[in-house]
Formats: sequence, structure tokens, C-alpha cells
Amino acid sequence: MKRKTIIMLAILVGATVQQSCKKKENTAMTSGQENPLIAEWNTPFEVPPFDQIKNSDFKPAILEGIKEHEKEIKEIVDNKEHPTFENVIVAIDNAGGTLKKVTTVLYNLTSANTNDELQKLSQEMAPTLSEHNDNIYLNDALFQKVKSVYDQNIVSKPETLKLNAEQQMLLNETYKRFVRSGANLSAEDKEKLKKLNSELSVLSLKYGDNLLKETNNYELVIDNKENLAGLPQELVDAAAEEAKNKSKEGKWVFTLSNASVMPFLQYADKRDLRTTIWDAYQMRSNQNNENDNKEIALKIANLRMQKAQLLGYKNHAEYVLEESMAKTPDAVNDLLMKLWKPALNKAKQEASDIQSLMRKDGINEDVTPADWRYYAEKIRKERYSLDEQELKPYLSLENVRQGIFDVTNKLYGLTYKELTNVPKYHEDVTVWEVFDQDKSTLGVLYMDMHPRASKRGGAWMTSYRNQQMENGKRKVPVISIVCNFTKPTATTPSLLTFDETTTFFHEFGHALHGLLSNVNYKSLAGTNVPRDFVELPSQVMENWAAEPEVLKMYAKHYKTGEVIPDTLIEKMKKAGTFDQGFATTEYLAASFLDMQYHTATTEIKDDVNTFEINAMKNIGLIDAIIPRYRSTYFSHIFAGGYSSGYYSYIWSAVLDTDAFQAFKETSLFNQEKAKLFRENVLEKGGTEDPAALYRKFRGADPKIEPLLKKRGLDK
Repeated sequence: MKRKTIIMLAILVGATVQQSCKKKENTAMTSGQENPLIAEWNTPFEVPPFDQIKNSDFKPAILEGIKEHEKEIKEIVDNKEHPTFENVIVAIDNAGGTLKKVTTVLYNLTSANTNDELQKLSQEMAPTLSEHNDNIYLNDALFQKVKSVYDQNIVSKPETLKLNAEQQMLLNETYKRFVRSGANLSAEDKEKLKKLNSELSVLSLKYGDNLLKETNNYELVIDNKENLAGLPQELVDAAAEEAKNKSKEGKWVFTLSNASVMPFLQYADKRDLRTTIWDAYQMRSNQNNENDNKEIALKIANLRMQKAQLLGYKNHAEYVLEESMAKTPDAVNDLLMKLWKPALNKAKQEASDIQSLMRKDGINEDVTPADWRYYAEKIRKERYSLDEQELKPYLSLENVRQGIFDVTNKLYGLTYKELTNVPKYHEDVTVWEVFDQDKSTLGVLYMDMHPRASKRGGAWMTSYRNQQMENGKRKVPVISIVCNFTKPTATTPSLLTFDETTTFFHEFGHALHGLLSNVNYKSLAGTNVPRDFVELPSQVMENWAAEPEVLKMYAKHYKTGEVIPDTLIEKMKKAGTFDQGFATTEYLAASFLDMQYHTATTEIKDDVNTFEINAMKNIGLIDAIIPRYRSTYFSHIFAGGYSSGYYSYIWSAVLDTDAFQAFKETSLFNQEKAKLFRENVLEKGGTEDPAALYRKFRGADPKIEPLLKKRGLDK
């Protein structure tokens, strides 16, 4: 599991912001002009008018959105009619449309195309938004209305409401959201909770901003061509282009973006330079400077514990996992431990192989993390005659994209048309209209593929508007996937590694979850499902990427158009489980670290480096490997909504490998299985229990054996 994947859904005070672009007649003014954020969006498909939005528009739009939301909530509270599902639950779900669409645009831009002004604004507005959120969920009069409807359905006379399964889920989720937000607390404890929420909202943003600045501030500048030994030509060209962009023409600049640092670690012959850039990478925001995240991470973990205990839970993990498929920290740890021993044993053997090769090179030191990728690549070549550079010419970004389009067409009948008349937030972005089998529009898809200083690292899917039904008509979703693949150069298109190719398939799986959503209520649409279920659609898509039949559909040489040869496919197949000990172990180590922080029941007093070292000692992690994310750059859990949830990738991996068996046992493009998966997973969002949905698709609960076999951990 090598991808650095993140689902960066817009976050509003620790909860997922649901997107809505309901037309409004607001006429708030900024500098004498109508504010484009809260005016009616007269754009194709009502996408955000990026070309009209200025940084200065956000604050007045947020304040106007809060004012409007408060008015809508007051109307619900003041309604003298008997509380019903429609006038309370649906009304709450529909309220706050303006605020949601404004904050959605803001938080998506601060992830994908930020600047100092937007980052400052986000931190400035975080306490205001936190207070507004608390004012809704801690509003006792509003909660009593919700409780009245809930009690009618659960306690008193269920038959009076006559709710269908989706309505029942919306009612239950709304009620739980209030309770889990502190609606049952005393007045004194509500004030404590408000303070905790406010602090956490600011700290989370600050953590992410620090990491972005720290990543952008580093460059490894090489001015001696001999120090480029071993590096692929396209990486050298990209480094020269980077140097040119930074007014360092004639030199080569390598950065901490994955597209730069990872291939450098994999191919650079100069061990001292690999160590230099590795140390910079693994010490991000851990340098005791203005971008340091040690104290912030510690504060976030301790404040989360306090909040969970205030709400009646032992720890933050218990609070979070209540809403997951796993349900409890024990269930998570049980799964992680089932995988840990075989993964670690395999990693130790891999480390031994690397050590032997280093000895041949005259290096008598122990294996370090800076050595691993370089020597693993040498072993791959030696053992399987497979050089990743052999694959890249067949994996141009455009060819991989077309392959994904073809796969989804064969599975679900989808087709795509690029839109050139739609506002974009950056010139690198492409926009696509997605059509269903009957040629109706399913949704709009933004794709943003290349790194830049204004974009966070990693890859993620998000949405600008969730699907919903409005006046009996399906409101199409507006979805976005964001990646950080190497930019094309003057002579070469963007060429992907196979790992990046699977990342593209992965994020597109998330996009399908959003695009194919077919529910009534936006808060239950698309990826609004438990964290450990949300990765099923994405991870199952990865499986098609490596299938020979599919590779021959899209893997074509960017110069000659030659289809990838069978000999190369066979090498890939034989090397399929290579280095999976390392990949699984570094991932599991990060998952254990996440759980260690969030199962604490007393204040963590160690500094984060000490805490992390002890956590890794407890599980026996070898020195040659570190957690995939260290504490100071673990944005998934401290800035990205995955706290107590990083394990979910492996939980979903059990699901996805079992799910793909349904196709492998029949045919890759089995229409019946694809229809079942679409109707029971992709279309359903959070309208039913995920375990029940999976059984409806598969006919049984998932088994762990296919995952162990896929990763070579069954031996």
C-alpha cells in the first residue's frame, strides 16, 4: 500500500461539510460589487465561479452565510407546528446552504491552490465557524425538536412517521450528531466543549499550514552533474525545470514533493545525498523553527482526549470508532495485529536481502530508511529483471486516464467529455462532464494532477457539491480529484510510475462514489459513509490497473504507441508481492501510532518524538523502517479527518480484495457484478449499514485470506 492517499473532504469544525449549491438571492456586497460566492452561480452546472472569486470575498460571504443559517435554524425552532420529519430533520439537512458552499470552496482552495492570505483567513475564521457550529448543535430548543421526532419513531409510535430506510437513517444520524456534539451536556460542560472545539479548529489548520510551508521551504540544489548519477533522465529534466523556475538555471533542484523525493531516494547513487534529502523529508515540521508541529500534535491529541471524556467516552478512539464498521479500538488492534507479525517477518527478510547487497557495495553499516528504496530497486532488477523505468514510457498520464475511462465504461457504461467553458481554479486543472449509459449527465469531475507550491502533498478526492434530490430531480454532484504527479517537460509528457498509476485508479474510485451517488439527502450522499468503508470503492478500483487485459487497454508507449509487451507484464506479475513486507509494515506502523495517540486515557506528557519512539518499540518495528507518517507530518490524523481512522485503508483492503474476487472468479467486466456493486455500494452513500450493503453485493461477509495472498503474507 505505497500510495500517499488522502480523502480531503471539506472540514468544518471537525465534521464533514456537506456541499450544496442551492440558488440564493443574496446580494451581499464587497467593495461595491456583488459577492460572487453568495450570488446566484450562473455557471455551467452551477460550479463555483472561480474566475470571479477574490480572497477578500470569503470573509463577508462566511459571515453572511452564518447569518442566513442562524435565521433558518431560528425558523425551525420557532415553528409552532408539531415537530415532524420534514419540518425538523429535512429542514436541518437543507439549512446552511450558502455557508456550506462558501466554506467548501475555501477549504478546497486552501488544500489545492492556497496562499498566505487564504491560510491566514482560514485560521482567523476557524473560531467563528466553530462557535457557529456549536451554537447549532448545542441549541437545546433545536435538539428538543430533533429528539421529539426521534422519540416518535423510536420510543412512542413508530408507525406514525412511516419512514423508509433512507429517511430512518437520516433521522438516526441527525439525532446522533447532536448527541455526539454535546447536546446532552450540562450548561457548564457545553461551555468547556465550545472552548475545546475552538482550540482544535485552529490547531488543525495551523498544523497543515506549517507542514505545507516546511515542505515548500526545502530544496536540494545540485550543481555538479556527477551527483546526478543513477537518476532517470526525466527526473533530471524535471529538476532542471524546477531550478529554472526558481532562477537557478544550470543547476538541478529536488524538492520534498513525492514526485521528486521518492524517485531520488529510489535511484540516486550518492548515498550521502539520499541521506540528506531523506533526513529533510522525515524531519519535516520537526526542526524547532516557526513551522514546528511537535507541540501542536501533542495539544491536538490531548484536547481530543479531553473532549471525548467530556462526552462520556474513555478516549478519542472510542468516540470516533463508535461510528465505524470496526466499532471499537480492540477490533482495530485485533486486525492490525493479525497482519503485523507476517508483515514484519517479511520486512525483516527484505532488510536482510538489502543488507547483503550493501555489503557487496562495501557498506558495512546497518540498513537505514534512506537506503531501503535504492537497494529494493536494485533487488527488483536483479531478481525479476524489472526496472520501473521500463514501465514509465507506457504510463503517460493521458493514456492512464483513458484507461480509467475505458474501464468505467466497460463496468458501468460511463462516458466523458472535456469541458472548456467551465471556470477553473488553476490552469493545470481539467474539467469533465460524466455521462451515464443513457447519456444523461451524472456529474462534473475536476482533475488536478501536478504538484505546485500552493498545493498540499498527497492525493485526495473531494466535492464542491454533493448529489441530492431537489424538487424531485437529481442534482448532479461536482467532484474533484487532486494528485501530485510529475509535470510534463518540454520533451516528455507526464509519465507515471505504476504506484502513481494505481493512485490515479484509487482516487477515481472515490470519484465514482461521489458521481454515481443516487440518494435523496445530501448529508447521506456519496462518500458520507463510515471512514473504514469509504476506501472500498477506491481500493477496489486499483485492482483493475494491474490486470493484463486492462494493461493492454491503456499501457501504450508514449512515443511509438506500442502496447506494453507480454514479457513486461509477466515481470510485473512475478514481482507483484515484492517489497510488500516494507509497504505493509510502514503503513501498519503509522496505523498503530495513530491508535496509540488516540487511545490515551490520561494526558500525554512525553514530547512527540519520545512518544513515537516508545510506540514503535512496543510493536517491535525495526530501525530500517519508520512509520509511513511521523507525528509532525501525519496530516491524515492531525489535519485531515482520519484520527483513529488511518487503519481504515487496511480494513477496506480486506473488503476490496474479497470484492474483486467476485470479478476474478467470473470475468473482469462482469456486468451483473458491476451492477450489484453500483446499486449496493456506489449509489447508496450512507443510507444503509455498510456491512449490510456489502453482503447485498457479495452475498457473504468478507474474508481476510485474499488480502494475505495478494500481499504475499500468507506464506
